[in-house]
Amino acid sequence: MHQAAYWSLLIALFLSVIMPALCALHLWRGEDGTVRLVERGHQAALLLMTASSVILTVALVRRDFSFMYVYEYTDAALPLFYAVTAFWAGQAGSLLLWAWLAGVFAVCFASGAAYAALSPRAKLLFWLFFLAIQAFFLLLLTGPSTPFLELVPPAPGGKGLNPLLRNPGMIFHPPLLFLGYAGFSIPACLGLACRLAGERVNWIRASRNFTLLAWIFLTAGIILGGWWSYMELGWGGYWAWDPVENASLAPWLTGTAFLHTAAVETRRGALRATNVALIALTLLLCFFGTYIVRSGVIESLHAFGEGGVGQPLLVMVACFAAVAALVLSLGGQDSQAQSKPLPGLYSLPGFLVLACWLFCALAAVILIATMWPALSAIWSAKPQGLDAAFYNRVCNPMFALLAGLLAFCPWLSWKQGARSPLMLALVAVVAAGAAAVAALAFHITLPSALAGVALACAAMASISLLFIKESYARTRRGGLGAYLTHCGLALTVLGVAVSGPYQTAKEAVLAPDQTLTIGAYTVTNKGLTKENTPAMFAATATLPVEKNGRPAGELAPQRRLYRNFEQPFAEVSTVPSLGDELYATLLGFTDDGAVSVKVSVNPLVNWVWIGGTVMCLAALLCLRRFRGDER
Repeated sequence: MHQAAYWSLLIALFLSVIMPALCALHLWRGEDGTVRLVERGHQAALLLMTASSVILTVALVRRDFSFMYVYEYTDAALPLFYAVTAFWAGQAGSLLLWAWLAGVFAVCFASGAAYAALSPRAKLLFWLFFLAIQAFFLLLLTGPSTPFLELVPPAPGGKGLNPLLRNPGMIFHPPLLFLGYAGFSIPACLGLACRLAGERVNWIRASRNFTLLAWIFLTAGIILGGWWSYMELGWGGYWAWDPVENASLAPWLTGTAFLHTAAVETRRGALRATNVALIALTLLLCFFGTYIVRSGVIESLHAFGEGGVGQPLLVMVACFAAVAALVLSLGGQDSQAQSKPLPGLYSLPGFLVLACWLFCALAAVILIATMWPALSAIWSAKPQGLDAAFYNRVCNPMFALLAGLLAFCPWLSWKQGARSPLMLALVAVVAAGAAAVAALAFHITLPSALAGVALACAAMASISLLFIKESYARTRRGGLGAYLTHCGLALTVLGVAVSGPYQTAKEAVLAPDQTLTIGAYTVTNKGLTKENTPAMFAATATLPVEKNGRPAGELAPQRRLYRNFEQPFAEVSTVPSLGDELYATLLGFTDDGAVSVKVSVNPLVNWVWIGGTVMCLAALLCLRRFRGDER
């Protein structure tokens, strides 16, 4: 089976190389008769990748330790659902998943009305760009990062899955991220193709659903990843500004910027080159994030090892950037496309462009800070990384400013000025009132936190007023999905603004029946239970919680020691709340029942997850069918 799976990928690679070569040849000759052949070639390549993926999945389920990949990431005691998710636990499997998902997206796109409306030249260019990307992934999968190496003789057992990956988040978080990364390949390749072909079909509308789905998947993956790190790693926070986290956030920021400038092009026909550049940059950052995670250039708690793919990925990033720059310089000669001039900054298009710049500035800050250890190594013998405090100081005020744009945008005109100066004034009053309440009643006085709270509340109030005042805004065509998505972002900003700066934490060693007081909460050590299973040893502390003398729940943090792993791992416990959430980590214990614990109070943290969920669900309302006559 090893050979069958490997040769399937090798034949898929051959098809993915020969098909774009045919596209280039026919484009050079000005012919268009090979489109159908290229489509069939991609379908055949996808079937071959599917066959390889099925073989790997079956090997994982059966614990076939003759596969090196199965040996590295499973063992006999691993539950079945974690054995299946081990498919994307390793570098090779995750790359195969990405390539396969991108292939599925391409087949779905080629089956729709938007693809049918393209000219033969634009179709050939689309496949030229897309299949070149697919060929690169297949080159990695048949070269330095293949999941089908055979272990001779087969091992009697496996090493087991990394304990940090034994979490429900592992089932969904990586596939969602890869769905986002793979999904952005469709609008990026289509935008470059239409730019170079001078295509009259509106490529933004043609790829709208794929762009939105990619954005939704990436948003869901980031939010779920934040929850996973919050619950599994014991950081006490949802975001440690780790390089792996930042690698997914950067393309999300530029992808969000694109969604806003795309609205300007759709409405006024402006920013054509900007939009192609933004969507190409988004896909480029997906590739660059993959390089960060898999190159070893930056140390991270949950990055992959170098594995021989770092240098090829960097070459891929450079080549894609060069191709995108070349297309942008050569394309855009469609004389039939007329654009309306953009109004000044004090208008809805002006604020949308400002939001775009803010998103891109955030992405630039995050990327530079993430790469700072590598960059500072150029002039320093002791390169230093930047800690979470730097990101919070720089990024939190920018997120607060974004919330301010959400608050005022609904009342601005597409031409110039405000549609309703009275409503703008009312929103400003709400912002001032929210700031006063937050400062006086809840003692939120840090400037960035206060601004985040006030402007997030103003944004939600602004959208609520819009729904009350204008019935059209409550319809899908009137922007209901976009407005609700903005509400979700405002909720997330609210949670971020308060939960980080106003988190309180205490560490203590508690003997049996001893208590720890933190704020209004009292935590008591009521004993320690120990459990041995074939997979692990687990010690669980029982910590009842009281608030102002009344029962408020129970914390049960664990310390686990997995078979084949010498390092113990913490499993945190929470007492959920929409206000103050209690969060406990078991740091250690003794035989007499004493426990070393860290207890945190995280205010409003659950609004981060609620806001992220609202964003993902609301954005589904923005999906629309494409009509072939759209220009």
